[in-house]
Amino acid sequence: MKKALYTIFVVGVLAVFTNEAMAQCNPEPYTTACIPKLASGFNFLKSYKIDGQGGSKTKVEYSYVFTKGTQYMINVCATGENTDGIVVSLYDSNRNKVVSSKVNDQYISAIAYPCNTTGIYYIQYTFDTSNEFCGGSALGFKR
Repeated sequence: MKKALYTIFVVGVLAVFTNEAMAQCNPEPYTTACIPKLASGFNFLKSYKIDGQGGSKTKVEYSYVFTKGTQYMINVCATGENTDGIVVSLYDSNRNKVVSSKVNDQYISAIAYPCNTTGIYYIQYTFDTSNEFCGGSALGFKR
């Protein structure tokens, strides 16, 4: 009987510690919060979940086809009012960086890009000084 109780106790303690260590990012509230934060005149296109898996991922990347003559906006939402050190960078089809949300060691919450060439663009999120490694983002456009 003592052995059974001891086994149950050990399994219970391990379950508690494993649950705390495996805390998951829930980017859904951040993506939802980002949509209305698009600047006036921009129409919502798509939201992105930013999950750095507690710091084990150094970047999260998505792609989207941008159209010439369209202006795009990408914003970042994380804990509090700031971006929690999450940087969004936009790369063209040749993987050349065209714009970033880190300017002069400052983190801005949104970037705008007037597209001059139709093609696939890569939206990359990196964790510069992030504590949570979790956030959301919204992509919008206007013509």
